Amino acid sequence: MFENERVFETTLAGRPLVVETGKLAQLSGGSCLVRYGETVVLCNVTASAKPRDGVDFFPLSVDYEEKLYAVGRIPGSFLRREGRPTEKAILTSRVIDRPIRPLFPKDMRNDVSVVCTVMSVDPDCPPETTAMIGASIAISISDIPWAGPISGVVVGLVDGEYVINPTAEQEKVSDMHVTVASTEELVAMIEAGANEVDNDTMFNGIMAGHEANQAIVRFIKDIQAEIGKPKFPFVSNDPDPEMFEAIKEFAIEDVRAALDTDDKRIRDERLIPVYDKVHAQFDEQYAEQIEKIDECLYKLQKYVVRRWLLDDGKRVDGRGINEMRPLASEVGILPRTHGSGLFTRGQTQVLTTVTLGSSKDAQLLDGIDDETEKRYMHHYNFPSYSVGETRPSRGPGRREIGHGALAERALVPVLPSIEEFPYTMRLVSEVLSSNGSTSQASICGSTLALMDAGVPIKAPVAGISCGLISEGDRFMTMVDIQGLEDFFGDMDFKVGGTKKGITAIQMDLKVHGLTPAIIREALDKTYTARCYILDEVMLKAIPEVRPELSKWAPKMLSTKIDVDKIREVIGKGGAVIQKICADCNCTIDVQEDGQVFISAVNTDDARRALSIVETIAKDPEIGAIYKGRVTRLMNFGAFVEIAPGKEGLVHISKLDIRRVETVEDVVSVGDEVIVKVVEIDEQGRINLSRRDALIEVEGLVPEEPEEPRPPRREGGRRDGGHRPQRR
Repeated sequence: MFENERVFETTLAGRPLVVETGKLAQLSGGSCLVRYGETVVLCNVTASAKPRDGVDFFPLSVDYEEKLYAVGRIPGSFLRREGRPTEKAILTSRVIDRPIRPLFPKDMRNDVSVVCTVMSVDPDCPPETTAMIGASIAISISDIPWAGPISGVVVGLVDGEYVINPTAEQEKVSDMHVTVASTEELVAMIEAGANEVDNDTMFNGIMAGHEANQAIVRFIKDIQAEIGKPKFPFVSNDPDPEMFEAIKEFAIEDVRAALDTDDKRIRDERLIPVYDKVHAQFDEQYAEQIEKIDECLYKLQKYVVRRWLLDDGKRVDGRGINEMRPLASEVGILPRTHGSGLFTRGQTQVLTTVTLGSSKDAQLLDGIDDETEKRYMHHYNFPSYSVGETRPSRGPGRREIGHGALAERALVPVLPSIEEFPYTMRLVSEVLSSNGSTSQASICGSTLALMDAGVPIKAPVAGISCGLISEGDRFMTMVDIQGLEDFFGDMDFKVGGTKKGITAIQMDLKVHGLTPAIIREALDKTYTARCYILDEVMLKAIPEVRPELSKWAPKMLSTKIDVDKIREVIGKGGAVIQKICADCNCTIDVQEDGQVFISAVNTDDARRALSIVETIAKDPEIGAIYKGRVTRLMNFGAFVEIAPGKEGLVHISKLDIRRVETVEDVVSVGDEVIVKVVEIDEQGRINLSRRDALIEVEGLVPEEPEEPRPPRREGGRRDGGHRPQRR
């Protein structure tokens, strides 16, 4: 027993929640080991001793680390060790970051690092919310100033009943997965995916999660009261109030005039001389605080925008509080992609493309949960030119991954099943211009592109955001926030969904939390807005899903074969399946459960490959007609391969509708011929007839009666020869 070791216990959703402190990682600022069921997460937080110089933001980093030993797996990489965080780990880091960040002092510039290491995973006890609770405990007991604690839970909906932290089996049948984080009084964060649930169901689910969080918040407060360290003092980075008031008095009218436009470019151009004028006036007076002048001007812009909204009900671009910017939609603008959609909202513009592939193109996952692959992917790109800036492209960051995942989550509930539509789908949203809510524009662009590609989605999905300005008990919400309203406002409440219900939510806050009244108003306003977008804009661009896929898209067919026949379809060393792919110019993916997916650019090629696979997997039936290839010639007939590894004999008397003197008069090795199965003997040998196939398929009339079949000889064939066994 370590000197400072302490153990605290409670329950969450009927499962034990145990917190251990004072034993591990004793040099971090705050540390705890959280056990939830058999899920174990080590959470640590550390702050730098001094503030970071030259930054105008709070430097917080949150890392959620997945260790594959937690689920008894060795990493599949070449180095056999964890590398770059998985997409899910990055998204979880963001989910933990969002509720804790607003609770730190806004004027603090000390670096703070939160690290949550997943060491053991019980599938019935989510490590994501365990890590969130652990991070809250670690910060609460540390010496870092913070206005927490918070708690987080997952809310599911199973058979119409809300379930807190559903088990793995319950997750499979749940109609929603909503992560709710709360302080003691307010809802601090919402992240949701849902199967088109209505506003009332979603609101009540959020409130159920908020209520469940209260017991854990009290539990954490008890821990903090018992072992929490005193919070350290820090140097405030806020400009001197007298300095701000002086700049405000000097420049407020110029700032108002610069901001009063609906064009971001004009606004930015107008602000340049305002900044120059202010620096010329105050640089000498505040020579030791010149860097704070720009911060004062930023605060002044924020003051102007918020006063306009709260006092005058005025938006920067002159719109009404619930009025959206001009909207436009187009589809099919890229001729060689499988589908494309362009969505424009004011100066925000996103172009989304769809690429369809075979099941082999699914993304392989190497994480700590049971998901091993994804057949639907959405990638979001945010180049610097979209905001009129210059910076090199360095690949997607956490923001891009988060926005892409939100749009992906919004469309998943309306996608067809793999049985209905056996394709892998990759969507890419290119942000061409950004002035707020690009993630929601990418949801709209995704719907347009999928419909243009001919993907049979169940219903179109639109996305819209709702903003917030609050001051004490006063608040105001507004739909379709642009950049300034996002920067200077208190909330970005993003909701994606169909006309029937919600499919995704992501809520970003700059205040400590939301009241139920704000949440309800945001849900109602976003529902009205997305119905307008669907009816008046998107469905006018493309009223329904295209009936056919693009001619450039692969044509996909599928079938289900007996598991025992998989070996025959693949062949020794893959010889059979490789030959089918080469002959039919296609790709074939055979799943372990016997599901077979065939992809080819040409539909006829795909159908031909499907016929071959089914012929191999299903024993030929008498009366079935095939198109086969002549493999050998004998004086008594020709052997025809109707599928790789399966061939039969066409007797010379069955080669044609007329009398045949020699086999070579009718066919040669390599010829493709149609044949009909006329007999399968007790040893499984197949007798074929080209004559019967020509009469049945092509309607030809025989020139003379068929010759009587010679009697079968004992121990051999009718003709005295010996037929080889089926390969």
